[in-house]
Amino acid sequence: MRAIIATPDDGPGYRPEEVPEPVAGPGQVLINVEHVSVNHGEVRYARAFPAGAVLGHDAVGRVLRAADGGAGPRVGAWVIALGAGAWANRVAVDVDAVAEIPSGMDVAELAVLPTVGVTALRALRSTGPLHGRRVLVTGASGGVGRVAVQLARGEGAEVIAVVGSASRAAGLVSLGANEVVVGIDAIDDEVDVVVETVGGDVLPAAWRLLSPGGVLHSIGWASGEPATFPVNSTFASGAARSLRSFGDVTSPGEDLAYLMDLVHKGALRAPVGWRGSWRDLDEAAAALLGRRVAGKVLLDVD
Repeated sequence: MRAIIATPDDGPGYRPEEVPEPVAGPGQVLINVEHVSVNHGEVRYARAFPAGAVLGHDAVGRVLRAADGGAGPRVGAWVIALGAGAWANRVAVDVDAVAEIPSGMDVAELAVLPTVGVTALRALRSTGPLHGRRVLVTGASGGVGRVAVQLARGEGAEVIAVVGSASRAAGLVSLGANEVVVGIDAIDDEVDVVVETVGGDVLPAAWRLLSPGGVLHSIGWASGEPATFPVNSTFASGAARSLRSFGDVTSPGEDLAYLMDLVHKGALRAPVGWRGSWRDLDEAAAALLGRRVAGKVLLDVD
């Protein structure tokens, strides 16, 4: 079968290749992949993956083989999946990492949701009730950012979206942002929650804006730049502030179903910013890394 594999010592760090068919293990489903999406880190850090590893994590397709014992979706069902090795004609995924797609939905656009959707959802959910709280989203024009803006506003938060340039602000108010600002230095008032995806100088700047008892979720580092916290900047009187990392995407099936339900109800828009064939991955990656994509890259496996 055809797949896109990691090549740490060659080219952009990946290339299409013929590879053996995956074998579904106990508790897994085998999926015929129709659509995939590209996350920023998958192309920026492709060289960090082992040579020969099939890349990608987000997929939509039809079940070719159901899990042993009849658990999970039936053969022929459309599913959304979050699992390693998605950039291939077929992928084996744990049954608790897939969710069946309800009839009548645009299956293709759902492929952009798994990684960014589960990341934003779990980060915000771990914060506690959001109603009436000020939520700051950095890198708001990206995939995680666009989902986080919508989820936070849907829970009754006041949402401030930060973008790197005026051209990146388009559409964020319609997604629910109460305020869109260019550059984090334009913000003076304290915030209660931060969803931080940029890293570099933005991370300590976001930390300085946290109110007592506030929470900063550091869930991305799109800038690729180091962050420096000034001396004593982690000390403040009052309730303790928290800086949390995020990386737990285990057993995401129920969360994928929840996100799809929001899409079905019109309460969440899938952040599709670029669509093409997976044969055009180089072009898609250049657009994504060049910050010319508002949201996520969606690729059709043709």
